[in-house]
Amino acid sequence: MDYALIWFCLIGLLWAGYLVLEGFDFGVGALLPVLGAGTDAADTEKRRRLMLTTIGPHWDGNEVWLLTAGGATFAAFPHWYATMFSAFYLPLLVLLVALIVRNMGFEYRGKRDDATWRRRWDLAIIGGSVLAPFLVGVALTNLVRGLPIDGDMEFTGTLLTLLNLPSLLGGLVVLALSLTHGAFFLALKTQGSIREDARRLGTRLGLGAAVLAVTLLLWLGLSQGTGWTWATTAVAAVALLAAIGANHRGAEGWAFAGTAVTMAAAVATYFLALFPDVMPSTLSGGLSLTISNASSSRLTLQIMSVAALVFTPVVLLYTAWTYWTFRKRLGTQHIPRAVAVK
Repeated sequence: MDYALIWFCLIGLLWAGYLVLEGFDFGVGALLPVLGAGTDAADTEKRRRLMLTTIGPHWDGNEVWLLTAGGATFAAFPHWYATMFSAFYLPLLVLLVALIVRNMGFEYRGKRDDATWRRRWDLAIIGGSVLAPFLVGVALTNLVRGLPIDGDMEFTGTLLTLLNLPSLLGGLVVLALSLTHGAFFLALKTQGSIREDARRLGTRLGLGAAVLAVTLLLWLGLSQGTGWTWATTAVAAVALLAAIGANHRGAEGWAFAGTAVTMAAAVATYFLALFPDVMPSTLSGGLSLTISNASSSRLTLQIMSVAALVFTPVVLLYTAWTYWTFRKRLGTQHIPRAVAVK
C-alpha cells in the first residue's frame, strides 16, 4: 500500500474541506459592509449581527481544517512542510495575523455597546475575511506553478517571486468563490430582505467568479493539464453555473451545494496538476519535491493512517451534527437589542 499517496490525497481532502467550510464564512465576513447596510444605524447593526450569527457556531470549527492540513503536512511530508513554510514565510505570517485579527473581531465587537467600537472590529473582520482567502489562493497557485528550489530542496526566490500574475489571479479566484459561497450561504440561512439581497448579489458575484475561475483553470489545464485535471475543471465549471442557476430560481440549498462542489473540484484540480510533485522546481538544476522524496518513513505514515481511521469519522460526525443543529433560518426579528458584555 502506497501510504505517501494516501496522505497526499488526504491533505488535498483537508484543503478542500477547509475552503468549502471556511470559504462561506470568509464570504459572509467580507460582505459585511454590503449586505450589512440597512436603512438606518439600528437596522444596519441588526443586519450585521444577523450575518455574524449565521456563522457564529461554525467559524472556529472550520479553521480546524487548516490547522489539521498544516499538521498533516508536517507529519507526513516534513520536507514539503519545511520548504513550503520557508518559501511562504511572510505570506503565511500575514495570513496568521489576518485570521487572528478577524477572530478577535468576532469575539470582541459585542463586548461594548458603542458604535465606534463595533465599527473598528467590523473593519478587522472585513479585512481578515478578504485577505485570508486571497493569500490562500496565491499560495496554492504558486505550489502548482512551481518555485525556484535548488538541489538541497531550498527555496531561492524572494517575496516578489510569489507575486506573479497567475498566482495573483489564483488569489482573486479563491476570494471571488468565497464571496459567492458566502452570499449563497446567507440566502440559505436568512429570511426577509437580507435573504433577497444575498440572492441578487450572489448571482452577480457568481458570474464574476466564473469568468475568473475559467481563466485560471484554463491556464492550469493548458500548462500542466491532464485528462483528470480537465475532468475536475469541467466539474467545477458546471457546478458553478448550476449554482448560479439554482440561486436565480430561489433554490438556495442547491446553490450552496453547487459552490461547495466548485470549491472542492478546484482544489482537486490543483492537487491533480501537482501529482506526483508536491513542490515542482522551476530551476534547470533544481530538485522538485515529490510524494516520494518529501515523505516521512513508512512506519510514521502507517501510524498516522491508523489514527486518521479512528478519529476522522468522529470529527465528521461532530461537524455534521453541528450544522444540523443550527440549520434553521434566522431573521433580524431574532436579533435582540445590543447589550454590552462586561
